Amino acid sequence: MIFDLDGVLVDSERTWDEVRRSVVAAHGGTWRPEATRAQQGMSTPEWARYLVETLGAQLTPDEIARIVIDEMAARYADRPPVIDGADEVVRAVARRWPVAIASSSPPVLIHSFLTACDLTSLVPVAVSSEEVAAGKPAPDVYLRAAMLLGVTAEHCAAVEDSTNGLRAALAANMTVYAVPNPHFPPDPAVLREVKVLSSLAELPGTLGKVA
Repeated sequence: MIFDLDGVLVDSERTWDEVRRSVVAAHGGTWRPEATRAQQGMSTPEWARYLVETLGAQLTPDEIARIVIDEMAARYADRPPVIDGADEVVRAVARRWPVAIASSSPPVLIHSFLTACDLTSLVPVAVSSEEVAAGKPAPDVYLRAAMLLGVTAEHCAAVEDSTNGLRAALAANMTVYAVPNPHFPPDPAVLREVKVLSSLAELPGTLGKVA
């Protein structure tokens, strides 16, 4: 089982949005209505270039990436904004199947979540899209996670919340479960291609029925 992080296990999508907006505004850029959805699933190099080249922030991509990630890490310092019960869902699934995380977050934030929830030993594979050629909706991060788990992608399930994340898992030929993000709802056309859950808490029971 492969989990996305932002919006599935950690309630961070709005925080990413707030931080990026403030950094862009502080450095001479202009936010666009489509910018939030456009960046969902992008790897760090991809969204950093987007903030500079599309939104006009007067920094280099490396500079803006460092500023945004440093601010996110500062907000995670006490404890990441873990979605209620998310760590217990991961534990329940890990009792029966190998578990990985495939996220667009940088490694420092993925490991912050795993450490804060004491999940490091239960989640042996954690892949950031920084570590692959392309971020979501490309399937790269999911394919690498499956490879590191030692299973074929076709024998993996993934859980996602956003349009680009769902498209990435579908492109990897995985069984895909959606827990739609209430703040940034996925494209209804994509939801018709996956199994939709009303909450993450439903996942262990749903997987048990199809095991």
